[in-house]
Amino acid sequence: MANKVTVKRVGVLSLAKIQGLLMAVIGLIFGVFYGLFIMIFGAALMSASAGRDGGGAAMAGGIVGGLMAMILIPIFYGVLGFVFGAISALIYNAAAGVIGGLEMEIENKSDGYATPPPPPNQWAAGDQYQSPSQPY
Repeated sequence: MANKVTVKRVGVLSLAKIQGLLMAVIGLIFGVFYGLFIMIFGAALMSASAGRDGGGAAMAGGIVGGLMAMILIPIFYGVLGFVFGAISALIYNAAAGVIGGLEMEIENKSDGYATPPPPPNQWAAGDQYQSPSQPY
């Protein structure tokens, strides 16, 4: 049996936190790729200028730049995701107030298990205690 539900409002801070976290994870993935690319590019510059002065600076710049990309890109993506998540929640709340919200159909799935039966009534009100003459 499906239940129809209408989402009339979205928590601004709740959506902003979720969006910020998701974008930070995506930024971490991109930051690792960009950081490795920058490090490899810095190593290539160092090997190309092996006999000249400044090769070590290019290598150090590539490593530092790659590490900075790995750190700053996820932070940047997370902050922007938080801000735009809050903005999109505000826009949704304004639009849902005018239009009426988002209709969703939710279905309860059962695993095929029934509720277990109640335990048997082993001790009736009169048989609460076993007399010492009765064996176990």
